[in-house]
Amino acid sequence: MARFVTKKKEHIGLAPDDISFRGEKKMDEVVLRLVDFDADNLEETTVASVQDVLPYKLKETVTWFNIDGLHDNGVIEAIADGFDLDHLVLAEVMDMHARANVQEFQDCIVISIKMLQQDPETELISVENLSLILTDTVLLSFQEKRGDVFDPVRERIRSQKKRIRNSNVDYLAFALLDIVVDNYIYIIGVLGEKIEMLEENLLSEPKKSTIDEIYTYKRELNFLRKNITPAKDMIMSLSKIDSELISDSTHIHFQELLDNICQATDSSETYREILSDQLNIYHTTISSKLNDVMKFLTIFSVIFIPLTFIAGIYGTNFEVVPELKYEYSYFIMWGVMIVVAIGMLIYFKYRKWL
Repeated sequence: MARFVTKKKEHIGLAPDDISFRGEKKMDEVVLRLVDFDADNLEETTVASVQDVLPYKLKETVTWFNIDGLHDNGVIEAIADGFDLDHLVLAEVMDMHARANVQEFQDCIVISIKMLQQDPETELISVENLSLILTDTVLLSFQEKRGDVFDPVRERIRSQKKRIRNSNVDYLAFALLDIVVDNYIYIIGVLGEKIEMLEENLLSEPKKSTIDEIYTYKRELNFLRKNITPAKDMIMSLSKIDSELISDSTHIHFQELLDNICQATDSSETYREILSDQLNIYHTTISSKLNDVMKFLTIFSVIFIPLTFIAGIYGTNFEVVPELKYEYSYFIMWGVMIVVAIGMLIYFKYRKWL
């Protein structure tokens, strides 16, 4: 499937508020995970149904309700009904190919961003759509499959870090987004190290495999930029939202998040330019080596032109050739040929052609 543009024919023409899964099914069963905490207490569990989570809406704790697997429309509709969410809100969540964006509704804020992960074996970068619904007491997160980059956040909650345990839902949302953006920077850094190593090998020994690697890294960087650039616009909009659901103290953190994602976009642009320069260096180096070979062959040919001429004169089949009867004619011919060859080499050296 195409990594840059994905749109199935059956999804064309769906109503904006149609709760219908638009993506690829990546797991068999939907997994519902709950983390509820305050400064002193922590509850972390897997729940059987949406109904088990609804009592937490009335608590004054911070509740993080995570949904792994979005292919079950019934679960999503139960969330819409149980949390009194407009179907338009959940329709946004169900579109896995939506551009990263943030929308403010009457009683919630919906955030969509791409979560990137790199396979350690194939080194390919995979993308997963992450949606967050921020309400006054509950943060709902929607993922296409189980397995994410949020373990550091969970560990901070478990180890009773004061900042996150004493904060509200908006800070938890920031913490998740911060992990996503930090992962952007990490992936770009890993890719960047390989690009810089490639540059060292490029000057010493350019190979055909080198240009294949350049095109591979270029394709991966383009894929990164395709997902990171909309995320930057989304975070910029998020940092400007004036909502009661986001406190002033958290707004400061969103500004920091904007600086981080600007670093990610700048780094991706820098490495993209480096790859373009490497491509030019490769072609320049190959052309230079080809020119050296052609120069050698040309000089070799030019030296042998007069020698061939001399040999041709004395190799003719005329009966009367004055020098044929002379005792030292053969050696004189070789002497003339050697003098001509050395003289041409000296002339080429003088003209700096060698």
